[in-house]
Amino acid sequence: MKRAKTTAMVESKEKGEVAKKAKKNDEGGIFASCSFSDLGLHPTLCQHLQDKMGFEFPTQIQAQAIPVVISGRHVLVNAATGTGKTVVYLAPLVHLMQMREPRIERSDGTFALVLVPTRELCMQVYGIAQKLVHRFHWIVPGYIMGGENRGKEKARLRKGISILVATPGRLLDHLKNTSSFVYTNLRWIVFDEADSILELGFGKAVEEILEFLGSRKNDSDCQENKQVVPTKVSRQNLLLSATLNEKVNRLANISLENPVMIGLNGGKVSSEPRSLLGRKLTSLASQMDEDLEKHDILPSHSVDNYNLPAQLIQRYVKVPCGSRLVVLLSILRTLFEREVSQKIVVFLSTCDAVDFHYMLFSEFQWCRETRDLQPEMHQKKKFLSCKVFHLHGNMEHEDRRKAFQSFSLEKSALLLCTDVAARGLDFPRVKCIVQYDSPGEASEYVHRVGRTARLGEEGEALLFLQPVEIDYLHDLEHHGVSLKEYPIQKVLDSFPLQGQHYNKKVISVDLHPWVLYLQRALESFILAEPKMKKLARDAFCSWLRAYTAHRGELKKIFMVKKLHLGHVARSFGLKEQPSLVGRSHQMQAKKRKRDQRQDKSVKKRRLSANSKR
Repeated sequence: MKRAKTTAMVESKEKGEVAKKAKKNDEGGIFASCSFSDLGLHPTLCQHLQDKMGFEFPTQIQAQAIPVVISGRHVLVNAATGTGKTVVYLAPLVHLMQMREPRIERSDGTFALVLVPTRELCMQVYGIAQKLVHRFHWIVPGYIMGGENRGKEKARLRKGISILVATPGRLLDHLKNTSSFVYTNLRWIVFDEADSILELGFGKAVEEILEFLGSRKNDSDCQENKQVVPTKVSRQNLLLSATLNEKVNRLANISLENPVMIGLNGGKVSSEPRSLLGRKLTSLASQMDEDLEKHDILPSHSVDNYNLPAQLIQRYVKVPCGSRLVVLLSILRTLFEREVSQKIVVFLSTCDAVDFHYMLFSEFQWCRETRDLQPEMHQKKKFLSCKVFHLHGNMEHEDRRKAFQSFSLEKSALLLCTDVAARGLDFPRVKCIVQYDSPGEASEYVHRVGRTARLGEEGEALLFLQPVEIDYLHDLEHHGVSLKEYPIQKVLDSFPLQGQHYNKKVISVDLHPWVLYLQRALESFILAEPKMKKLARDAFCSWLRAYTAHRGELKKIFMVKKLHLGHVARSFGLKEQPSLVGRSHQMQAKKRKRDQRQDKSVKKRRLSANSKR
């Protein structure tokens, strides 16, 4: 308990220092020139935000959105990830709920519902809500999500939860099957990370939830709909997203009524008093309402419009396929040696790839060759001395929770994860994001890099690309994302091997002595460990499947037939590609050729038949 309190105090102090520093040197315009009290929040809540949570000043997006939320209007917020969107809705919700007369009681049921895409984000939002209601003890936050015990969730819902944070699937389950779930007083519905909720396939569930709660507008698709549940109270819906697209537009159309849109024009907040600020926002909303078409809430230019922090340094590294693993390890070691106290997140495409790299990075040992010692006298040390964590969707719920919380508390650590950690999660002090496997859609790139450079802090993002994938940079440029090349040669040259002499100017990455040496060491280590070899084979197979799953225009960039499967195997520390996958791939190629020959012969027969006629 003492340790938890100490950690909380340290984190609060650090957040406060970061906020003050950012306020003083706010070159990127992250923070507003006003205080939380200027936004109309309760004085006790403002003091708690400053003293206990370390938020000295509101961010630009908070200053713009909070007064509008308090006013009762429906709101659509589009803002760069890491700009404090959670406080945008939780702070005014707590403010409005503590004002309610008579005072809220648990038996009144749920007043505010927050929908989030993942379990980790559910726990994070719940944790922030717990802190915000600390001085308003009669407001009870709670959560329900997949992987939790349904019986325990039913018991919590029976007692009453004022602010309920939920994943869509589990919420719909309780709405249908838990009779003790009281939501007749539901006043607010919040869609946090709305684009992710929809991209993860929860669109149908969200529509069902809105219909069940009577908060779905009768648009053209639902005029002949089922009976809508009448509501006893007026509803205020809030939709927040870092990226905007047609799916978000669809959700906004069916859930928001005459909304105020915040962040679409990227304007900065004025330092003027709250009343004038509110009038300006209302005026802006009225003007936007007139400009928009009747059935299209988002302006057309806002589709696929991505916001990224100005202080984020973005680079790419072009690496031959067979050298990817060595280059990744070399960069990670260099980053941790450059700054011991830092955290790095590495994104991979599959759960199997995460498991393989997690075990490899946790256990791989090496020793630098020297002439002074005999080989058997070399002392081996772990290649990466930092703590390593992993996180993906196939892990047990308790393991996911433990990894998320442990990595958040560490001062220096490495997290290997899939895109389950790409949305909304706030890992403190993450300095660098490495996208080892391509994110695919440009929106995924935005969400991944959003785990760093948060609330005005500096951050780096590094994207791995093979030479055949370099056109992906053009796809990112279409969305205003520009990357510079990473000096990989300089990193590799920083690992000298005694007695090795080479021309640094002309040598390629895959023939670099350090790359060849470390690749041999990795292959020997994996070959000697049966479990490691199996993980490597599984990761190889799943990686290929994921590589073929790219959609649309990206299929022309990420093509399996452009790859050398032997080199892909090397990137997993295998000396040769697994024969099973090789045979399967060869059989598919032969089948394609056979089908092509059959098609040609059929066409010839048809032509000859037509000529005879």
